[in-house]
Order: sequence, then structure tokens, then C-alpha cells
Amino acid sequence: MLNMEHLKKTTSIILFLLMILLVAAPVNAQVPVMDIKMPDFFNFDENYYTVYGGPDVSATFIGSNEFSRGDEVTINLDLMNKGVVTGFKSETGSGSLTDLEQKIQQAEMGYEAQRTTAIGIVAILNSSTPYIRVKSGPQEAGTLPSGQQAEDPVKFNIEISKNTPAGAYPLTLDLLYGYQENVQINGDEETDLGITNMEVGLWYAVGHQNQTVNIVVKEEADFEIMGVEGDLYANQENLLYVTFRNSGEEPVKDAIVRISADTPFSTTDDQAFLGSLAPGETAKALFKLKTDGSAVPKAYVINSEIRYEDSDGHSQISDTLKIQTRTLPARSALSGLSGNIWLFVIIAIVVAAAGYVVYGRLFKNKG
Repeated sequence: MLNMEHLKKTTSIILFLLMILLVAAPVNAQVPVMDIKMPDFFNFDENYYTVYGGPDVSATFIGSNEFSRGDEVTINLDLMNKGVVTGFKSETGSGSLTDLEQKIQQAEMGYEAQRTTAIGIVAILNSSTPYIRVKSGPQEAGTLPSGQQAEDPVKFNIEISKNTPAGAYPLTLDLLYGYQENVQINGDEETDLGITNMEVGLWYAVGHQNQTVNIVVKEEADFEIMGVEGDLYANQENLLYVTFRNSGEEPVKDAIVRISADTPFSTTDDQAFLGSLAPGETAKALFKLKTDGSAVPKAYVINSEIRYEDSDGHSQISDTLKIQTRTLPARSALSGLSGNIWLFVIIAIVVAAAGYVVYGRLFKNKG
């Protein structure tokens, strides 16, 4: 009969060593399939077969792989093992086998068929672009026999930068697992109940596969502020001009920008029409802002957002755009004239001169 206790001990020790190796592997390590040399003690008797092939684990996307810049999402990857035994070679030579050896040979072939099972799969996702950050570490996917797919997908959280240009971005998925490298069986004799004192030695190696998983960042409109003009004096209604640019890849229609006027600002007209903007085009918005008299002269940020119609006719709202501005101290009534003081002086001189001439003529006529 099969010595189950010995089998459990042998298998447990080897699997324990294998898991240490898997866990100790650094995240970015490139671990090739290792054809590990059998140790000297691993030799019960004859090795009847050398078997070729092994696990072949691959991943497919569940759902869409297309996202927007600025997204933080969880991607789901389905794992499937399509491993096959590609061939085997008999190691017994041309000599005849005893009945016991034939039974052991058959038993070995039964165990060798398990070579295609991927044991203790660990999935690691890496990004080589600064635009996409993988926030999840290694994910465990369990054991996967050939011809089966994982019951649950492996999940990875990724973050896409707001500055990411549209296009496809390859991520590398590394899959590490254990697999059965070789089997050797020994026994004392054949009986009607089977082989007595049968010992099974299972030797495991570490397999590594990688594949490319593509993330697609959609083409869409995006906006940035190109310039801000206008002085915001305290206790006064002021004009603020803001230039917006479509910095994305798609045109927009009927774009309207709206500001959020918080203290110390107020307005009765918080929207401006930008119209249609092709990629790279700009438009200037005008806002009337009343600044409180108690406003402290310093830098302020006014939030704005743009509602527009995309190329598919869908209504969209942009991310918040921050308008950088600054308040100035309140001006007196006369200080408002300072910019045109010379004009007023000239007008006063002209009026005075004209009055003098008229007065002189009237005085002369009376004389």
C-alpha cells in the first residue's frame, strides 16, 4: 500500500521550501523557469520517465481596459491554465521489466500527469511608465490544474495621472508558481492489494511567466488656464479676464465656464460662454466680481469648472480649474483718477483758456 505518511512529509517539506522562495522573490525580480537539479538523496530507485511540458498560465481582462486620465480604478484579470504534457521519454532502456517494475512504471506515469498543475500562483503587476502607478502588491491566486480557470479574478488597484496623454500603456504581469518537476516511486513487492511499502518522491521547481496587459487612456477634452488679467480692488466691482485652453485631444461644443465666488468675492454673473474649442484653441472669459471692503490684500484662488458637449454629443464637466488672483487695497475716489491725471489737467487748462477768451470778448464789446 501507498505509504501516505511518508508522502505527506516529503511533499510538505518541498512545498514549504517552495513557498519561502516565492514569497522571498522581490516584486520586480525576473525569475525564469528553473530546471532545478535533483539532490543526491532524491533517488529511491529507477526514474522510468522524463516528461516534458508544464503549466501555461495566461490572463485576460474582465470588462473594459479603457479609462480616463485621473482615474483610480480596480482592474480584474482572469487566470487560465492551458498547460499540456508535450512529450515524454522512457528511461528504462531496452531491458525487460518485472511485474513489480511495470506496476511502479504505471504509477509513476499517473503522477507525472500532474506536471501541468500550477501550484500557489502569485501574480505581480508592474508599470514602467510614470503616468500609471500600480498600488497593489503581489496577489495570490491559488492552485490551478490544467484546463481550468481561477474561481476568482486577481485584482489590482491602479492610479492614472491627470497628465497622462491618450494612448495605450503596457503593464507587465508576472506569474510565479510551483510545478511538479519530477517523480520517483519505489516499492517492495506487488500483491493483490497493490505495491507494498510504496514510496513516492515529488520534486518541485519554480515556474515564471510574464505577459503584457494593456491599459488604454481615452482621447478626451481637457482644459488649462493660460492667463488671468484684471485688478481686484477691495470695496469695488472689478473685471476679471481668464483665458482657457483646450489642452486635450478632442474638440468641444457649447463650452460654458462657471466660477465659485467665495468670500471675499461675490457676483451676480458667475458664468461665461466659451463656445466651440478645437484641441489647442483658447477662449477668454469675462467675470464681474465685487470684492468686500474688508478683503485682506493677498493671493486668492477662485475655483472654476467647464461644462461642455463632447464629440459623442454627451454632456461633460471638467475637473476643477483654479484661477490664481490677488486682491489690492481699496482705492479713494481721487486715486481712481490718478491714471488719467494729465488728461484732466489738459482739459482744465483748455476750459479755462476758452473761458478767458469768451470773457475777454464780452468785456471788450461792453467797452
